[in-house]
Amino acid sequence: MKRLALPLLALLLTGCEVGPNYRRPQFELTGQFRAQAQAEAASFADQPWWEVFGDPVLKTLIGQALASNFDARVAAQRVEEYRARAGIERSVYYPEIDVGAGYTRGRYSDYAADGGVTGNIINAQAALSWEIDLWGRLRRLNEASLAQYLATQETQRGVFLATAAQVAQAYFELRNLDARLEIAQEATQAFQGTYDLFNRRLQGGAASALETSRAEAAQATAAASVPDLERQIQAQENLLCFLVGRGPGAIPRGAALNAQPLPPRIPAGLPSALLERRPDLREAEQELVAANAQVGVAQANYFPTLSLTGLLGGEAPQMSELFGRGKEWTIGPVLNLAPFQGPRLKYQKAAAVAQWEQARTRYEAAVTGAMGEVATGLAAYQKLEGVENQQARSVAAYQEAVKLATMRYTAGLSSYMEVLEAQQQLYPAENSLSQARLSRLVTLVQLYKALGGGWNLKDPGAWTAGPVKSAEPPAPAVRLQGNPPG
Repeated sequence: MKRLALPLLALLLTGCEVGPNYRRPQFELTGQFRAQAQAEAASFADQPWWEVFGDPVLKTLIGQALASNFDARVAAQRVEEYRARAGIERSVYYPEIDVGAGYTRGRYSDYAADGGVTGNIINAQAALSWEIDLWGRLRRLNEASLAQYLATQETQRGVFLATAAQVAQAYFELRNLDARLEIAQEATQAFQGTYDLFNRRLQGGAASALETSRAEAAQATAAASVPDLERQIQAQENLLCFLVGRGPGAIPRGAALNAQPLPPRIPAGLPSALLERRPDLREAEQELVAANAQVGVAQANYFPTLSLTGLLGGEAPQMSELFGRGKEWTIGPVLNLAPFQGPRLKYQKAAAVAQWEQARTRYEAAVTGAMGEVATGLAAYQKLEGVENQQARSVAAYQEAVKLATMRYTAGLSSYMEVLEAQQQLYPAENSLSQARLSRLVTLVQLYKALGGGWNLKDPGAWTAGPVKSAEPPAPAVRLQGNPPG
């Protein structure tokens, strides 16, 4: 009998685990991304953000944002919440013990047995309840809770990646506005010189009012864009300040837009590796794991539960007799057979299966969308290089046209209208070239994000690491006063 006791006890404690075990859905993934020159294991996403972006000021801003950005802070707090929730679910493995005590003083009716006497009653008890996980219901609950906790960790990594991308894109847009402001200021000065020349010639009777009016209109158009660009620059600086978690203020500048480094090619890695790199895909898979475990919970509800219960206490008129003549105790197993609930359990399981199907579809959609984002980004990065090169040719040609028109005018071979016309074509072309460089930089940022950049930084704290130093003391962020409850 003793030989059977230990194996029986082990069986009761471990039990079995009903419900489906999780298996990752199989996807038909090609050997390489569309628009990828050749398949290769190395990926652009293997690099940490401080190696991807070469501007030291941008590195500083990203580091500050990862430490102080509001979304990043909320994501970290959410991880702590679900860490605690997972701990709550793990606690079901342990016995529950309720301890209570009471004191009453009273008098029973004279007509009751032993009535007519005033006295004290002191009681104390400790109740124990421990569910034996025969069918794995508790283990499935714990599995689901752990998956939800891991999903929040992936959410946090996704927020870090999105924050780094937002800061980089906003900084590049700021440098584009700076470049456009410089172009507008140069155009204003050039058109002002043209207008002054025509106005002097008009006063001397050597120029027409039409030429002077066209020169004045060109100067006014260029001058009007300057304050508007300055307005946009201040708004963009305030946006960057918000992203780094501080109040509105000036943003330091690093390299000019056309001096920002761009890698000649982007190694995308293998499509199958994207499932391990992108935080949103890893999050979607953990949600699928949790839904799978909930199916097991619903299936385990069909079976009876076995609990070990116990009671230790006492009741007496005096404290000295509480655990003497007044003590009482009980201990024993309780088998709770699954009560008849009509089709309720059936529908509960059907609902859990439907939720699993939804999670699976969301995961499949996320994977499919991720593949498309990478393919689109690779194609855009390749094509935009050609756009920028052709736009650079256009700017060079217009610059040469302005130079030649000026030489022809100086030699008396043409009117200054040729110079004005060439200038009016040059400055929009320079703006288009600046926009082309911005598009390439933004595509680089989005491609790094689409590939799940920084995936190998397992510790979320590593996202804020890197060889960066603050370019200027950060302005104080807005902070609410007070301590958390508890």
